[in-house]
Amino acid sequence: MLDAAGLRQAARDAWLYVLPPIELAALRAGPSPFGGAPAPVNLFRHGRQLAGPASRAVTSPNNDTLYSSAFIDTTKGPVRLEVPDCGRRYLSVQVMDMYTNNNFILGRRTPGGAAGVWRLVSPDAGPGDARDLRLETPHAWVLARILVDGPADLPAVRAVQDGLLLQGPGFPPPVADADRNSAWPSYFAAADRLLASDPPKFKKGLDAFVAVREAGHGDDFSRAGYTAEAAGAIEAGVAEAAGLRARPRFVEGWAYPPSDLGEYRDNFIFRAIVARVGLGALNPAEAMYLRAEGNGGGHFEADGLYHLGLARPLPVDGFWSLTMYEAAGDGRSFLTENPLQRYAIGDRTPGLRRGPGGALDIWIGRTDPGGERTANWLPAPRSGPFALTLRAYLPRAELLGGAYRLPPVTRV
Repeated sequence: MLDAAGLRQAARDAWLYVLPPIELAALRAGPSPFGGAPAPVNLFRHGRQLAGPASRAVTSPNNDTLYSSAFIDTTKGPVRLEVPDCGRRYLSVQVMDMYTNNNFILGRRTPGGAAGVWRLVSPDAGPGDARDLRLETPHAWVLARILVDGPADLPAVRAVQDGLLLQGPGFPPPVADADRNSAWPSYFAAADRLLASDPPKFKKGLDAFVAVREAGHGDDFSRAGYTAEAAGAIEAGVAEAAGLRARPRFVEGWAYPPSDLGEYRDNFIFRAIVARVGLGALNPAEAMYLRAEGNGGGHFEADGLYHLGLARPLPVDGFWSLTMYEAAGDGRSFLTENPLQRYAIGDRTPGLRRGPGGALDIWIGRTDPGGERTANWLPAPRSGPFALTLRAYLPRAELLGGAYRLPPVTRV
């Protein structure tokens, strides 16, 4: 039996270990992030508008793509997935297990391309063929991203979305009876059911969950089953876990994604942090998410003007964008209102002034920098801390491997 200190540590690790399935179960059972009632399982719901300041269902949304989302259940048989051919337009169809590990990303990097018919099959399904995608858990989350080249391009992208089809047994979404803010008895009891319905492939951290369960006198995590000392230790461990924040390592003014982003294996603490601040992150080979250092820790707080100078176009085979976020106090980030209704600047932003060889000066601040700089202005929130994230889709080897480094964002 663990002492109080050991139980506190176990509770911390257990809370983090099961956070991703708790987050996905709550998303699956809740209102569609695109509006409306919860979507039935094995059916796509489409976001028909680009994200804006009112988009608060998922932290750190991008303003580059339309999303299509579906939760999958293969317990009654395979689910047919059809992906349309959209030519050179960027499209990725990300298939995640219930622990947010990327099992598959269909897109330009897929041998033969992403277009065509695929079958999503359960982990214990029999032998299949090259078009069978074997999931690591019986249930899964599918998230598709399709590039939008400005508002006039929306009808064409919506047509691509309509070509994304699922066919399989239909289910209403299961009820989620806990979320990250639930009291620990409800949180752990819900996690216990999720672990049974979707047994994890990677189990480092699972022993901590078992230890918390076995510290009580029942199997339902009810508070009455624990001594006052044990309950206090668990509460302290959960509070520690809920307060855990990422500590990015900055290189020349930017934090680069770890190589195991999206494929966490036994790194359950990193997986939990990403689930909290960037649920559904792609692998670096598909997209690199780079955070500017700011005043330290990834936030900018000062007034005045900042500058990012790109001497040449970024080395990507997809596209890139620099997105402005207002920083919420709980570690989440959202797009911010501004007079230009410009939430990001990237390689497709109309009206930018460029120098020789495609050089680009981006001006960042709370107020219009004036003159020719206005064309390249990325507005910051009128007050409060803000953050900058650069997304580079289909990065080339020099960016992925570190030979190319972004210049720092500097205060003017």
